[in-house]
Amino acid sequence: MSKKEISSAVIKRLPRYYRYLGELLEDGIERISSNELSEKMRVTASQIRQDLNNFGGFGQQGYGYNVRYLYDEIAKILGMDKKHNMIIIGAGNLGLAIAKYSNFGKRGFIIKALFDKDESLVGKEVGDITVHSMSELSEFIKNNDIEIAALTIPKGDATRIADEVVTYGIRAIWNFAHTDLRLPEHVTVENVHLSDSLMQLSYNIKWQEKE
Repeated sequence: MSKKEISSAVIKRLPRYYRYLGELLEDGIERISSNELSEKMRVTASQIRQDLNNFGGFGQQGYGYNVRYLYDEIAKILGMDKKHNMIIIGAGNLGLAIAKYSNFGKRGFIIKALFDKDESLVGKEVGDITVHSMSELSEFIKNNDIEIAALTIPKGDATRIADEVVTYGIRAIWNFAHTDLRLPEHVTVENVHLSDSLMQLSYNIKWQEKE
């Protein structure tokens, strides 16, 4: 499949398709129509067909979608048909919580190490993941084929650390620091602002009350 421009809205829905299809497989369901998938996901059937047509469609008239095939194809589209090595920079509560979440490994995201500037944390283990000193960062990234760095550090350190790891070869940053990062175009950045999600909840609560 050749690369083409896909809207960000479609890309954001792909992980939801992947998750729901995985649940269908766990339930032993082999095929599903766009209407049935629509009911589960609360996305219109026409939207589902439009989204999937960006990548070839995958459905058959009168049959619907083969769940296993569609699940595997979306995995390929998302780049999840291979392993992605990652590190977490910041061994505070959030960093430790992410390290403990076992589903990342099941999805192909392999957390290889934690890093922190607090030397008293160095050597601490979270399962089979060890906390390393920041002085080891460069060599570890280069020697372990690390693609992704998750930043769970204060806002004041995020820009400097992000610039630093990019020079070591990091291709993508999962940023939990409370600042939007601006990095070279070849580096993918996903900014995650937890407070933004809470404010969206607050907005929805407010306007639900007015209905």
